[in-house]
Amino acid sequence: MQRYYMNISQIIGDVITVEADNVGNNELAQVVTGRGTSLAQVIRLDGKKVYLQVFAGSRGISTGDRVRFLGHPMQIATGEKLLGRIFNGSGKPLDNGPEFSENLVDIGGPPVNPVRRVIPDKMIRTGIPLIDVFNSLVESQKLPIFSIAGEPYNELLARIATQAEVDIIILGGMGLKYDDYLFFRDTLEEHGALSRSIVFMHTAADPVVECLLVPDISLAVAENFALEGKRVLVLLTDMSNFCDAQKEIAITMQQIPSNRGYPGDLYSMLAARYEKAVDFESAGSITILAVTTMPGDDVTHPIPDNTGYITEGQFYLKNGVIEPFGSLSRLKQLVNGKTRGDHRIIMDTMIQLFADYRETQEKQAMGFQMSAWDGKLLRYGRLFEERMMSLSVNIPLEKALDRGWEILKECFSPEETGISRSMIDEYWQKQL
Repeated sequence: MQRYYMNISQIIGDVITVEADNVGNNELAQVVTGRGTSLAQVIRLDGKKVYLQVFAGSRGISTGDRVRFLGHPMQIATGEKLLGRIFNGSGKPLDNGPEFSENLVDIGGPPVNPVRRVIPDKMIRTGIPLIDVFNSLVESQKLPIFSIAGEPYNELLARIATQAEVDIIILGGMGLKYDDYLFFRDTLEEHGALSRSIVFMHTAADPVVECLLVPDISLAVAENFALEGKRVLVLLTDMSNFCDAQKEIAITMQQIPSNRGYPGDLYSMLAARYEKAVDFESAGSITILAVTTMPGDDVTHPIPDNTGYITEGQFYLKNGVIEPFGSLSRLKQLVNGKTRGDHRIIMDTMIQLFADYRETQEKQAMGFQMSAWDGKLLRYGRLFEERMMSLSVNIPLEKALDRGWEILKECFSPEETGISRSMIDEYWQKQL
């Protein structure tokens, strides 16, 4: 028997309050109005008071309307039938395709038990030298892309989505402009990557609650595929919009604010999502790359600050490139010793020389006299930025390593690089 509650006591923003018994947190409900039925989700319990976030907004809801609880949290369909499809933040199709009601799983479940995890040891190739060579992306890793508004982070994510050597791409957009949604859709279609992708897209015009659902829906679907043995890469943009949505709801709920008005449990909210990254012992894996835009390029802002404690490094996207200094993949040492024998020596040598190049640039800017060595560093730095650092460069790892040797050979003698004689003998003469 269906039980309806008609004692809606409060409506603030898109949050309504009703008195009810035996209701669970995150449980789904239907709000029946004279205009139709809207879905809502329980976001807070206070005794008999139940606070619900209405998906479609509270406009048209009155205190005399009815609420029915469904007895389960938000659910999403899973399976290969989702491949090539585009959905909104609540799992409804945006591509005029059919809806699915089979193979439903709850969203927002707990992370995987640590005893079911294995130590990451497999690299994900992206075709981007600044990632593949210098900060290798590792399966089951969780990494943010720190950036600021205006940087090409969505273009970077789209490129990774089309080139990453994984089985399935799941793209979750939060608070995006409609143009960004069209860009992702068109790029995936143009490069033939939509067939292995699933897109959950929330735009700035959509209800706030759908922004909160996107990471959970994306990761629930990813986990289902990973348990079936698939290597899944989850791309999220922008986690700052997710945190701002949490902040908006916390203010509506009149919660005591923490740093800069964000809820006090912001760290836990982020950790619950990032910790879904996993490499299963006898199945597939989930890897997470998530854009985090930093207001004012401030890394001490609560969002990047809390994110940094959870994740295993970060990529800094600045001035249109991945900045070598500040970017770090803490797990790269687990994989870059298995690619090619010269991977680590190229990585270490080129970054050291690039650091010397940056120092030489400062000397030049201050008017110091340049030596012959400084001239070599300036030439090397320009070649590094043009042939390795630019995001327009798109080459496999092995070709990137060969190009590293080519750049070194153009600018220095073998003795000036500091590379061991055995490596010089094996690789230096191979470069034309």
